[in-house]
Amino acid sequence: MLEVRELRKEFGDFVAVDDVSFVLPEQGSLAIVGESGSGKTTTARMIAGLETLSGGHIVVAGEERTPRRPRSRDRRARGRQIQMVFQDPYSSLDRRQRVCDAVAEAVALHRRLPADRLRGRVAELFDMVGLDERQARSLPKALSGGQRQRVAIARALAAEPRTLILDEAIAALDVSIQAQILALLARIRSETGAALLFITHDLGAVRYISDDVLVMQAGRVVEQGPVATVLGEPRDPYTQRLVGSIPRPGWKPRRRADRTAA
Repeated sequence: MLEVRELRKEFGDFVAVDDVSFVLPEQGSLAIVGESGSGKTTTARMIAGLETLSGGHIVVAGEERTPRRPRSRDRRARGRQIQMVFQDPYSSLDRRQRVCDAVAEAVALHRRLPADRLRGRVAELFDMVGLDERQARSLPKALSGGQRQRVAIARALAAEPRTLILDEAIAALDVSIQAQILALLARIRSETGAALLFITHDLGAVRYISDDVLVMQAGRVVEQGPVATVLGEPRDPYTQRLVGSIPRPGWKPRRRADRTAA
């Protein structure tokens, strides 16, 4: 579905992404992990067409993406291949617009439908992400963070993309809501056949949602492979530190007094 070869991004003299290569199979699920500044979000933005490439190749469904900025018609075509869901859905929604209208606009952008079928498709999308009619007719401020993220996912699915990029899409949510969104994404992958590219620093979520994982540090790939192998038997020291930072069952943070006494 997606092949990335020798991807590179420069901002002046700073190299944010350097020689990144990987393959995301059709209907697969790949996580890119790393600390802040590792280059994982910049990589995702280049794949989504939101950043230009300084070098390398991106091949989507057998077609290579050109490094130049696409025309509006090309952007719509690309949108039917790849859609991106961001960490903060509130900032990407019009606060004066009902969320059902935001999703309807996304459907209309990619498909010409009569009014009754358009309403029906919007209702299907909200049902797919677990929101009812009352919530669909709400303004963004009337919804919780988890509900707004469901709206963002519905809007991304309006294009019927073959790949869904999720850029820290659960990072700002409570733990219980994170679990619900992860379960929703797993169901969407099963029902639609969309491939998932999951950008995160949450290794627990990676174990749940992804088949393979790619670890980035300072713009470069340090390790990649099946999740069970990379997180179960990490070889690179950086990956070992990431895995070692996951709290174990029974772990409790030390109080300041305990640290002082030690």
